[in-house]
Amino acid sequence: MEYMYAAMLLHSAGKEISEDAVTNTLTAAGVSADSSRVKALCAALADVDIDEALKAPVFTAGAAAAAAPAAAEEEAAPEEEAKEEEPEEEEDLQGLGALFG
Repeated sequence: MEYMYAAMLLHSAGKEISEDAVTNTLTAAGVSADSSRVKALCAALADVDIDEALKAPVFTAGAAAAAAPAAAEEEAAPEEEAKEEEPEEEEDLQGLGALFG
């Protein structure tokens, strides 16, 4: 996570995201930089427009997986609620009839 934070800090400062810059940023923060991770990060970000990536909505696999069952439950819920409401309405009407004689 520190590597991405270093890249985002460099980007927000308007600096080039290079291996040396990321390594220096991490070192300044007291993190021992792994050169292979720094290389991988810089290679992964080489073709990315970070401004556009930050504007895009973020969807994670966990959120999408959690949303699918929730959507299925929501679709089933109105049918169940509709079935449950009908007896309640009849009970309510019977109660009103008893009230007024």
